[in-house]
Amino acid sequence: MRSTVLGGAISWTVPAFLANTFSALQAEAADKATQIVTGRDSNILVILQMAGGNDGLNTVVPYDNDNYHRARPKIGLSEKQILKLSDEVGLHESLAGFKELYDAGHLSVIQGVGYPNPNRSHFRSTEIWQTATDSEKIEAYGWLGRYFDNACSGCDPTVGVNIGRQMPQAFFAKHPKGVSLDSPANYRFISGEKTKSGEMSSTEESYRRLNEPENEMAENAGGTVSAISGPARAPVSTLDFLERTALDAQISSDKIRGIASRVENKATYPGSQLGNSLKLVAKLIGGGLPTRVFYVSQGGYDTHTNQTGAHERLLKDLGDAVKAFVEDMKAQDNLSRVLVMTFSEFGRRVAENASSGTDHGAAAPMFVIGNQVKAGLLGTYPSLAPGDLFQGDLKYRVDFRSVYAAVLEEWLQTKSAPILGKQFAPLRIV
Repeated sequence: MRSTVLGGAISWTVPAFLANTFSALQAEAADKATQIVTGRDSNILVILQMAGGNDGLNTVVPYDNDNYHRARPKIGLSEKQILKLSDEVGLHESLAGFKELYDAGHLSVIQGVGYPNPNRSHFRSTEIWQTATDSEKIEAYGWLGRYFDNACSGCDPTVGVNIGRQMPQAFFAKHPKGVSLDSPANYRFISGEKTKSGEMSSTEESYRRLNEPENEMAENAGGTVSAISGPARAPVSTLDFLERTALDAQISSDKIRGIASRVENKATYPGSQLGNSLKLVAKLIGGGLPTRVFYVSQGGYDTHTNQTGAHERLLKDLGDAVKAFVEDMKAQDNLSRVLVMTFSEFGRRVAENASSGTDHGAAAPMFVIGNQVKAGLLGTYPSLAPGDLFQGDLKYRVDFRSVYAAVLEEWLQTKSAPILGKQFAPLRIV
């Protein structure tokens, strides 16, 4: 790839073999396109990963439940420490931002979300959520990658944008799409080149050296687990990567940097990794980047010891950052077409441990945010009665793939069965 200086700006010239590849792919993609809408003219999905396994019991709190208080004599929250949503449950008091969104009709709280035969491994459970498959099945491609393959042929490579160092496994696709951004200044490609286990491809190594993060967005916020993305290497060949590069090379990094420098945020965000990530997403939406799916993550939820203070800080950051993002979307007049969906790989055990923390569990709440959502409490809170638990864990009431089915069918307007592998009844969230 060669560069030429034109009027002080760098213009990238694609080598002939890549340009020919691009032309062929572009013609083929045009025949396959099934969704011609883009993030400039249709709905946008923002995925927010709460990495590490969020303690759902101390997030959406069954404050009036005796079993809860017996299981958590030290870290259990009293009625004075929650923001009531009903006579039975309330939000952790640090989620004041979420409570404001709830009261405004912009927040759905989906209770007891999980899947059959839950896995307590961070990496395996994250992989299950990101590939949307049964816990006994290994799937190479992510659920969003399958969405890109099924519904976005011929779309701009920036149909999916991840804010972070490593492409989430959810984006892995047969025909790779999507870009990862470390920061507004560091637009870069993610290689799908296969390497030996634990090694970095020469292509990606070069990009990493050239694009070392220079600001506070470099690391996730605290905790022993930040943003688990599944396997480090996408299951695609070097040729796939060259074809992908031919496509991506047509998108100037100046375009993204230009949007980030030109568009002003109209809300005040926390100065955290999550706050900065959502701040950038808001700029890219406001600047008209044709993205359908954005992906951000917040780490630190693996709270095995001294959970109370760390969890409070994480939830405050979450609530304040998302509230600021909603305010930004409202000021842009874009809120009606933006939906935020949170997920975490699992919840925590019902009983606290001896270290004033919690261990890996199962079911937990999800949050869906926007002004088109069916606001309120959705689903039924799982029973905390000791006889109703499974090995000390809550039993799920809602399969997470029913939420994904709703997002695909009701929000992204595409059939969910070809993407999820079978039909799940969509949960009515919008």
